[in-house]
Formats: sequence, structure tokens, C-alpha cells
Amino acid sequence: MNKHFRITLTLEERADLEELTRRGAMNVRALKRAWILLKADEGPGGPGWSDGAIGRALDVHPNTVLRLRRRFVAHGLADVLHGRYTGHNPAIVTGDVEARLVTLACSAPPEGREHWTLQLLADELVALGVVAHLSDETVRQALKKTRSNPG
Repeated sequence: MNKHFRITLTLEERADLEELTRRGAMNVRALKRAWILLKADEGPGGPGWSDGAIGRALDVHPNTVLRLRRRFVAHGLADVLHGRYTGHNPAIVTGDVEARLVTLACSAPPEGREHWTLQLLADELVALGVVAHLSDETVRQALKKTRSNPG
């Protein structure tokens, strides 16, 4: 049991999770998360297993259980099962930024240059105020994803 991140499911949440695990109609990651929540439940009818016991039973690391407890307490059941939250920084290159990046990459390079470099593109997007900061690696990944070809 984790004293800081206690999971107490309502009877409705518990019934929903039990139904989801019986049907098995979820992706494997969400299904395993549902099992973890059911085993960690300290409410009425819940077994209230420790992180170590859950880890051994479900073949996951106890730290995975701890992170799931923390996420459940902070964001709720729907986010744990279906959300994309990972705790990492949000994406910098969104649709609008990506469009500006591709437009810039396909435009004429700055004076005195034959072509755009990844670092020049990143610096130009920052100078234009499109983003606050951007690395050349992020630019590379975004351009690779779009398969842009300026020539």
C-alpha cells in the first residue's frame, strides 16, 4: 500500500473496471492499468494490495504501480485508462508550428546561405516568435515526419 497515493474506487468505478477486464475489449496497456487499479483499490470490496504484490502478480515493476497511483489521484480514472498523458513536456511542434516550419524550409534560405540548416530553421522560428525555443533535433524529427522535399 502506498500511503501518499491511495486508490479508493467508487462502487461504480469498480464495477466498470471489472466489466472492462471481463470483456477484454481494451488495448493491453489499458487492460493492465485496469487490473492494477482493481488490485490497488483500498475501498470497500477492494483488496488493497501493495505495489510489490501487484507488481509480482501482474508482471510489472512496483514503480509502474506507483506512477499509476499518482496519475489516478492527480488526473482520474478516464485519463489513466484512455488518456495520453505521460508526464513529459507537451509537444512544441503542433500543426500550426509544423506548417510554418515546412513553409520556411521550402522558402529561399537567408542571404549568404545556399540552403537552410536545421539550426537555422530552429533559430528563425524562435526569431519569428512562432515558438519560445526549439532544438535542431526537434526540427529534424518534424521534417522527417512530414516527408517534406523542398527540391
